[in-house]
Amino acid sequence: MHTDHPYHPNEAEKSLPHHEMIFVKGGEFMMGDDESENADEKPAHRVRVNDFYMARYPVTQRLWEMVMGHTPSRFEGDRRPVERVSWDDAQAFIKKLNVFTQRQYRLPTEAEWEYAARGGALSEGYQFAGSDKLKQVGWYTENSSGETHEVGQKYPNELGLCDMSGNVWECVEDDWHDSYKGAPKDGSAWIKPGSRGSYRVIRGGSWNYDARNCRAAYRSYFGPANRFNYVGFRLVLSPQSVGYSWLSLPAFP
Repeated sequence: MHTDHPYHPNEAEKSLPHHEMIFVKGGEFMMGDDESENADEKPAHRVRVNDFYMARYPVTQRLWEMVMGHTPSRFEGDRRPVERVSWDDAQAFIKKLNVFTQRQYRLPTEAEWEYAARGGALSEGYQFAGSDKLKQVGWYTENSSGETHEVGQKYPNELGLCDMSGNVWECVEDDWHDSYKGAPKDGSAWIKPGSRGSYRVIRGGSWNYDARNCRAAYRSYFGPANRFNYVGFRLVLSPQSVGYSWLSLPAFP
């Protein structure tokens, strides 16, 4: 994994449970899968992503409870991922977290999420996040026993990120589009102009889905106010938001 730009938490962040930010070196990758049977994964297209930090784990129930004062989850456990939280709930959590930490945490863009799930600049080309054998890296229908599991119990991917495939779906910032036609090439969130779209993208699959839904390229969606016991989220930070000033990658010509 990348260790050339380790994250240095401030005093408030040091008090956050199950919270560790991993540096993701930016780069180019092919997003989507032209070989997929799913039209929404096409066309595969080259995207350039800037550096960012991503949380090693999805937000846990203990972290959620520390910020929000309660846990809404169906499958209770401090180290289990929080679930039964909507996209809107995730934004409310982030707003409170940012006041507490004086940082600018946010949801990942869909491009950032897929780039990181694939291993970023260290990618070995696996179909799941860290392996071609999902049982090594994720909880899904065949091994979950019908529930979520504590984060970090499976192997991490090439970047050191855990639970990117399976356990809980993860919200990203983007509005849902049913194909990649017209998608941004700069790694930014794809948001419909004017009022936001009716659905938000979720990625990664979960404990109650089969292996094909846990592929790094697989996409799904839900309404921003919906709450399910198989959807959670993960945090990211831009280096610039914490005072780091490494050069961003130039835009495509």
